[in-house]
Amino acid sequence: MSEQQPARILIAEDEANLRLVLQKELERLGYRVAAAPDGEAALRKLEESNVDVLLCDINMPRIDGMELLRRVHERPNPPEVIMLTGQATVETAVEAMKLGAYDYLTKPYRITELDVRVKQAADKRRLRVDNVRLREQLARQSALPEIVSVSEVMKEAIRLIERVAPSEASVLITGESGTGKELVAHAIHRLSNRADASFVDLNCAAFQESLLESELFGYEAGAFSGAKGRKLGLIELADGGTLFLDEVTELPAQLQAKLLRAIETRTFFRVGGVRKVEVNVRIVAATNRNLDNVVNDGTFRSDLLYRINGFQISLAPLRERPEDIEPLTRYLLKLIAGPHPPELTEEAFSALRAYNWPGNVRQLKNCLERAVILSNNGRITLSELPPEVTRPAVFIPAPVSSSDTAQPAEGVVSAAQSAPGSLREVERQQILAALEQTGWHRGKTAEILGISPSTLYRRLRDYELERRR
Repeated sequence: MSEQQPARILIAEDEANLRLVLQKELERLGYRVAAAPDGEAALRKLEESNVDVLLCDINMPRIDGMELLRRVHERPNPPEVIMLTGQATVETAVEAMKLGAYDYLTKPYRITELDVRVKQAADKRRLRVDNVRLREQLARQSALPEIVSVSEVMKEAIRLIERVAPSEASVLITGESGTGKELVAHAIHRLSNRADASFVDLNCAAFQESLLESELFGYEAGAFSGAKGRKLGLIELADGGTLFLDEVTELPAQLQAKLLRAIETRTFFRVGGVRKVEVNVRIVAATNRNLDNVVNDGTFRSDLLYRINGFQISLAPLRERPEDIEPLTRYLLKLIAGPHPPELTEEAFSALRAYNWPGNVRQLKNCLERAVILSNNGRITLSELPPEVTRPAVFIPAPVSSSDTAQPAEGVVSAAQSAPGSLREVERQQILAALEQTGWHRGKTAEILGISPSTLYRRLRDYELERRR
């Protein structure tokens, strides 16, 4: 469990001496305290940082306490508000409570009494925020709550996770699609000192550039057509917790600069905003791209890479740890079919072990889901496995001279007979084999490979396979 942070208090009080006394006394009691001389200044401070409890005088210039209370409760995730007044009436007390005030105190009051009320209000807000966060965490819960592995390479990855998690270092997780990068990000968060706060994830390849900035940083009312109210960005929702940026190398150049600035200064501007917002988040990022390539070709900033790559964890593909296939298969079958899953025949297990799994654990899960649906009499045989698993094949290009401009002829050989090549060429040939198998149907090809359509389209572009040959 992480240590509970002191409550953040904002005092809105126009009487300077009283404002200063309240601030000093509450700071002495261990609170983090800010102060504002009127309601307008208090609203500005609320936009710049999160506040747990607002102590609000009723009679103030510009914006009085009642109007400030109304505006505060129009905000997402508002603080609890304690109204302070020297001219108490039953009517104002009732109105304040109807508008959502937590409590109402009449001047003069003792600091000990105020301390009790502030603690109670802060506890109420923490419970409300924790409830929202728990709901978000349940909604975002990973399909694989455990890291299932017996291989030495994964044991080393788990050791690195356990060492880096308690620190505040930014972590970059690298590995092919389907190797479990999001699962590792969840594990880092759960083992960190931020485990009680939010884990918020963003797939940087899943949004258009025009939407990605407002999704990450939020926007103000009127920032663009259709922006009728303020929207908090994911980086702000992750305040105090962890922000996981999946496929981070797909960020557009403009957003890379803004993210770098936000990480360095722990502040940012919402889209259409003019006031800085302060945040305290830990960045965990992931990519399946080659880091040297994306930096050398100018698609990703080297200074941002250095910022997010404070500690790197590389996940080995499933083909490099075949000893994990059996425990993963047994675990996934229970996850898919319940406590009494169908049994695999020895021939089926042999086929799973022999296949090289270009889509890694995600593809294995898809394969087993299909097999469970097709299984009969509680058994999974070769007949229930996909054709590419029972009859694996790769396309090996015939050798050609560098002067040849025509596409080389390709022949099919078994995976066992194929000579080892570069990882990039193996991946290209696997994609090409899947395309031929599906008649170049992109959606079915992505499903076979166990990768997302956006990742497939990017691979097709990288390997110049966008057109059927």
